[in-house]
Amino acid sequence: MEKLMENDVFMAFSTYAAIVILKMMLMAPMTAYYRLTRGAFANDEDVSRKPAEERKKLLRAHPDVERVRRCHQNDLENIIPFVVIGLLYALSGPELSTALLHFRLFTGSRIFHTIAYVGALPQPSRGLSWMLGMLVTFSMAYRVLSTVVLL
Repeated sequence: MEKLMENDVFMAFSTYAAIVILKMMLMAPMTAYYRLTRGAFANDEDVSRKPAEERKKLLRAHPDVERVRRCHQNDLENIIPFVVIGLLYALSGPELSTALLHFRLFTGSRIFHTIAYVGALPQPSRGLSWMLGMLVTFSMAYRVLSTVVLL
């Protein structure tokens, strides 16, 4: 483990992985914020202290809440593979400059994806940011596979 902490690529990966994981984790409080401010709750127990008539109004879906939830789901579908593939990639011995490019592009694409999704920016902004992140992950996976196949 000590040797890994001296590896610049691994340290860069750790930094950018932590950033995107924290970004993904912040989507849950963002969902809660939108639920509270839009008065849209999913579970009976969330509104159990309210009068019956008000409960019916609060147990509903709201477009803003659903938008944040879909963004969070998209993070789960993309950041987890990035972290797994990125770890293998970092351990495959890439050049630091190439690794930094991969990590920074992915991180930037996910941050922009969230801004585009939650802010409802016009397409293709969200789609292009998603595609960039996916291409980065595929590029790292290709490097890992080509390194392993050559061994």
